Amino acid sequence: MNAVTVSNVVKRYGAVAALDDVSFKVAPGELFGLVGPDGAGKTTLFRVLTTLLVPDSGTATVLGRDVVRDFWDIRSRVGYMPGRFALYADLSVEENLSFFASVFGTSIKEGHDLIAPIYKQIEPFKDRRAGALSGGMKQKLALSCALVHRPELLLLDEPTTGVDAVSRREFWDLLGTLRASGLTIIASTPYMDEAARCDRIALMQEGTLLALDTPQAVGRRFPRPLLAVKAIERGALLHALQSYPNVASVYPFGETVHFSDRRVSLPTELVQLELMNYLHLQQLTDVDIKPIDAGIEDTFMELMGAKSSKGASSRVAA
Repeated sequence: MNAVTVSNVVKRYGAVAALDDVSFKVAPGELFGLVGPDGAGKTTLFRVLTTLLVPDSGTATVLGRDVVRDFWDIRSRVGYMPGRFALYADLSVEENLSFFASVFGTSIKEGHDLIAPIYKQIEPFKDRRAGALSGGMKQKLALSCALVHRPELLLLDEPTTGVDAVSRREFWDLLGTLRASGLTIIASTPYMDEAARCDRIALMQEGTLLALDTPQAVGRRFPRPLLAVKAIERGALLHALQSYPNVASVYPFGETVHFSDRRVSLPTELVQLELMNYLHLQQLTDVDIKPIDAGIEDTFMELMGAKSSKGASSRVAA
């Protein structure tokens, strides 16, 4: 039995389809990632899975239970950490944890062995008000509160947004430990390094799924050779690449610019040579060009562009 099954789910807010015919499955013990920008539909999907929203059409089951018919049963079996800090700022760390444990008819003591790897990092501050905690400590407290009743499924809606890089890495290390214990986890994230740590990911845009696969397989879906281009005059480099006659895509990526050629059948070495000659003609002589493997973000941007082009064509045809 799948931990989660979503079949053709649609959820609209007026004329806007927050979820548009979304389908996927999550296996027990899987760390599953939902990846997409704001407005992709990730939070709406979480609210459907936690029984806070009823889908307009389609079905969803969580731990074998229907999100509409069996909502009370689901709520006691799921841990949910929303995107915004949703704990009580005026209560202490320990008071927040005790309250959430009591809501589910349990106690900190009963759930302590599960939350211990997380809670021990904030336990020295158990008397501090939650509102006075740092971002990383708030994050760990929220995760402890979501786990204290020993859920079978953990849902995390962009849990590391606004948190420093070190705390983000520590948090995902904790998720890896929880996943190794057999807990099923669905986490949404806008960060591609976090997406790469998932077993499988679903790329979402405007309520639809663009791709569903392992992070490595999603990267391999990029349809053309990809080059990382670097030059001291970054602005001039971007302008030159965007003006290249055979350009398919150009976008900044860290210290480099990722470039792909629209001629799919052309060997990478020839693309590299032609591009170098072209940039030299543009008076850019400090150029470094290297072939690279496409990652999740490269494929995501490619799929987003294809979806936008398809939508524009449909509007023109209409």
